[in-house]
Amino acid sequence: MSKFINNDSIICDDDQRLREKSLDVALPLNKEDRELLEGLYKYVLDSTDPEIAQKDNLSPAVGIAAIQTGVKKKMLAVVIKDSEGKIIHEYALANPKILSYSLEEAYLEAGEGCLSVPKYHEGYVYRPRRLKVKAYNLLTDQEEIIKAKDYLAIVLGHEIDHLSGTLYYDHIDQKDPFKVKKDAFCID
Repeated sequence: MSKFINNDSIICDDDQRLREKSLDVALPLNKEDRELLEGLYKYVLDSTDPEIAQKDNLSPAVGIAAIQTGVKKKMLAVVIKDSEGKIIHEYALANPKILSYSLEEAYLEAGEGCLSVPKYHEGYVYRPRRLKVKAYNLLTDQEEIIKAKDYLAIVLGHEIDHLSGTLYYDHIDQKDPFKVKKDAFCID
């Protein structure tokens, strides 16, 4: 049985716990950690279904980290769907670690948002265009190496940042939020 998570479970950026470093979890996952990771995955999976989202008090999301529920553990979930609603990437990760990343950067033309940041912060967030991440994936019950590019790399980078207490707006240039970096790849 997964832990039920909805918008009432999510802490906002005025809560100092979001700035703390998350801790590794023991593998195999104990019952409590497994239920939390399943709950994170279920939140993201269900959040883009308007009927379920309204019924369960969810906001549309592609990712969430355990610290966003106040739990200081290195766990996160990501679900990315295509324009028809078909899942193209899905992960429920424990202890994700970036093994390598490209020097080439990418950014979202519309900027980034976050379930834990109610006030929108305008500006471009530059992240590596490619990431190689090692983690235990609950959905496959094995350790995996994920090679992510473009949007998936941005989403994983955003969620992994949460594990070290970094929020997306920490990356925005305060003097020139819409500064376009030469050679950075724009994702619209």
